[in-house]
Amino acid sequence: MSLVDFSNVLRIFGGSSVTPEEKEALFRESLLLALSRATSADSNIDPAEVDTVQAVIEKITGEKVPPADIRVAAASALYESAPLKDYLRKASRSLDPQQCLTIVQALAEVIKSDSDIRQAEVEFFNSVSAALNVQVSDTAGLVADSP
Repeated sequence: MSLVDFSNVLRIFGGSSVTPEEKEALFRESLLLALSRATSADSNIDPAEVDTVQAVIEKITGEKVPPADIRVAAASALYESAPLKDYLRKASRSLDPQQCLTIVQALAEVIKSDSDIRQAEVEFFNSVSAALNVQVSDTAGLVADSP
């Protein structure tokens, strides 16, 4: 099944629960959505960002995603129904905190890849982090020894 059909994201957005297999697919789809959308967050799709999205997704999931799929995901009609943050907020309820953190860390890598970080990208990063309920301390690797 192609990652760009976003069937698992759409399923949970409709209120369905997910099986363990669907949870992994939901993670991969959410990763692709967030990273692909980051390539157009500043209205300037840099080829270095698309290359980084490909490399990061392959590193994390083992899947090779063609540049065309990344561009399709970045401009998906999915966003006409609801903003990305709404999809990610719903997805975060089914994902493990580590999966959410992985998405945010990968997003930072993509945003930094073209060495020209714009305010729109920073705002996009913050909105994705908030939607996935990832705290700044988590992103920085600050984990308390005890509660």
